[in-house]
Amino acid sequence: MKFALFSLMMNLPNAVTGEALNTQQKFENVLKQAILAERLGFEAYGVGERHGEPFLSSSPPVVLSAIAARTSRIRLLTTVTVLSVLDPVRVAEDYATLDHLSGGRIELIIGKGNDPRHYPLFGISEEEQWESLAERYALLKRLWNEENVTWQGRYRSPLDNVTTQPRPFQLPIPVWHGSASSTLSTELAAKYGEPIFSSNTFHPQAKYKALIDHYRERLEHYGHDPAKALVGSGAGSLYLANTKEEAINRFRPYYNAFQSTASAKHNHTPFKNLEDNIENGPILVGSPESVIEKILNYHSAYGHQVLSISVDGLTESEQLEQVERFASEVAPVLRRFIPSTVWDNKSSALTQGLIANF
Repeated sequence: MKFALFSLMMNLPNAVTGEALNTQQKFENVLKQAILAERLGFEAYGVGERHGEPFLSSSPPVVLSAIAARTSRIRLLTTVTVLSVLDPVRVAEDYATLDHLSGGRIELIIGKGNDPRHYPLFGISEEEQWESLAERYALLKRLWNEENVTWQGRYRSPLDNVTTQPRPFQLPIPVWHGSASSTLSTELAAKYGEPIFSSNTFHPQAKYKALIDHYRERLEHYGHDPAKALVGSGAGSLYLANTKEEAINRFRPYYNAFQSTASAKHNHTPFKNLEDNIENGPILVGSPESVIEKILNYHSAYGHQVLSISVDGLTESEQLEQVERFASEVAPVLRRFIPSTVWDNKSSALTQGLIANF
């Protein structure tokens, strides 16, 4: 298994200490996280996209460019690029630029996002999100793969003989499809024969497994080999301690603080409390042994090769503690038990395997 550390750049007062980072301090905190992740052997670092408080992650390509300048090996992910509201020409230009600046380390996870506040900002309705995503992605692929593109659609002005610059460094730039709530996202991924990244954050395992199973079924429908299906998965927050009880007690204030945010309320968690989430949901809170057991259980359901974790909201000292413990006590065990060819040989397996066949 391969591992990504990610941040949505949620900037809330610390639930334990009350400490509040200003905006500049939070950006520095994210840069430190990425540098730490590379030092500890994580394969990727991701920055999500949100457009409203308490998140500061409205410009992932800018943040990832700063991370690219401070790292040399780690893959750079967007977790997620909200393509349903973005101009594909701008996306093509921004991420091709980042692709060159990073030496070919960028990979996009595209989706419609899970925070409806961005729709009025960018002039589309929530009802249009899936149609908008499909149209914009079809154009983005053409802009990266073709020159002299002529195009007409619903969600931006027509293009006549356009070649975006710069051209991508990677051929192609790898793209994952974010999967959280609808078979429309897994259908789009299967149509193109491209990998999915399950959110696996807010709901029980069965909901996400159904989407992953649908993806594999539809790959075959579109003539792609389901045996080559590539799946990544999130896991929500991480908190490790020597015992499960200690981890629960230390993490509870953070969990309660996040559940009171507008963003969390939008997602309508089905879990009654932290204990219910640990028992029946994706959150990784417990001893290293219990967390390993849980990840192995989820892998048996999903068959994923990449796992992403987050330590957003914790103090910097706790972030360091948690990432170091995961890297030393959890990741080595999972690497032994779960094979993964993603990002082998310092290049993306996506460019060598699944995508290269289509």
